[in-house]
Formats: sequence, C-alpha cells, structure tokens
Amino acid sequence: MLEGCTTLFTAEQIRQRVAELGREIAADYVDRRPILIAVLRGSSVFLADLIREIAVPVEIDFMSISSYGGGGDKGGRVRIIKDLEEDIGDRDVILVEDIIDTGLTVNYLVSALRSRSPRTVEVCALLDKSVRRIAPLPVRYVGFDCPDRFVIGYGLDYEQRYRNLEAILTVDDLDAIAEGPPLEGEPGSP
Repeated sequence: MLEGCTTLFTAEQIRQRVAELGREIAADYVDRRPILIAVLRGSSVFLADLIREIAVPVEIDFMSISSYGGGGDKGGRVRIIKDLEEDIGDRDVILVEDIIDTGLTVNYLVSALRSRSPRTVEVCALLDKSVRRIAPLPVRYVGFDCPDRFVIGYGLDYEQRYRNLEAILTVDDLDAIAEGPPLEGEPGSP
C-alpha cells in the first residue's frame, strides 16, 4: 500500500468491471464497427484493457487536450492539442475517458465530435464523479461511481506518477505522495 493512500478499487474489481463494460459494448454494437476515441493520457490504460474485452471489431484513435483560463474541468477553456487521425463521419463513436468530473470538458469534446457528423456518439468512463457534475452529460457506460476525492492509479496520475498502479487509490495525504519515496521501478527507487 502506498503511504497516504487508501485502496478505492482493487485490480480485480477493475478487471471484472472492465470485462463487463466490454460485454455491454459488444452487445450494443453487434454488426457495427465502433471507433473508440481515448483522451490521452489517463485513459490509455483503460482503453488498452477495454478493447481486449470487446468481442466485436473496433478501431481506436486518440485526442489530447489541455485546459487553461476559466471554464473546463481544470478551471479553464479546452484546447485540442492532438486531434483525430481518422474521419468519424457516419461512424459510431465511443469517447473513452478515465474520469469525468464536472462534465464540462467531456461536453466540449462530445460537441466537437458531433460537429464531424458521426452516426452516434456515446461516452464510456472508468470513473464518474457524478457528485461534481455541473454540465448535464449522458454517460452510457460507467465503470464506477467515484467519490469526490483525488484518485491515482490505473492511468490516473499525480504529476505524471502512479499511472502504473494496478489499483485505484484515494489520496488521503497529498504531501505523502508528493514528497514520498519513488515507487519500485521508478527512477531513483532502491
């Protein structure tokens, strides 16, 4: 266990829920080939596991965004810094997110995707902090409802660290993980 943290979802709970989400998506997209669009970087771990659980053909693409100023999930406007490589016109799109907080950023992304004339756009989130939702947002596939706590692991980070944890942890003491020793395998670890 990482000092200053508590396990919220174990690696086994995550594996089971991702498998269930994969089955749900496969059942909904029989005879269709959805394109899953992951928002970098946090959702990459979730996407990698999710696509292996979907028993219908899928394609993937990636977007990267940044928030700045005064309005997105991190208090700012949203700017796309890495756009799609694939044309999504007349396609079934599933936006894959690691965590949804206020919903402002995801609403922006869904709107941006819809402007490209896909057949459908759905949202799949590993974690949903529904208690913090500001913008109404239909999320078709949800892994877990997340309490209003800072979380790390399974792609979620603190200053680019802890993405490689298999479980999802709540951070009880930010100073402990900010100043703590590196995890095994990280630069500077014993």
